[in-house]
Amino acid sequence: MLLLLLVAAGRRAAGAPVVNELRCQCLQTVQGIHLKNMQSVKVTPPGPHCGQTEVIATLKTGQEVCLNPAAPMVKKIIEKMLNQASAN
Repeated sequence: MLLLLLVAAGRRAAGAPVVNELRCQCLQTVQGIHLKNMQSVKVTPPGPHCGQTEVIATLKTGQEVCLNPAAPMVKKIIEKMLNQASAN
C-alpha cells in the first residue's frame, strides 16, 4: 500500500491536477502558459468539492496543467475564452 502511494506521489508534476474526487483537483498551480501550447481550458467554480476556483488547461500534448486563477496572464486567458464563447 505504501509503495502505491509513493509511486502515485512521484508521478505528480508541478501544476498537475489530481484525480477527480470530491476535493480540490489542483494542489499546485503555475502562473501561466503560452496560448499556442493550449488545446482547451476548464474553469471550475468554488463548490462543495473545493472552496477555490480551479483553472485546468489541457495542452496539445495531452498533459493537464493547473493554472493560478489569480495570475494576470490566466485572467487574460479566461477573458479571451469568454469573449470567444459569447461571439459564437
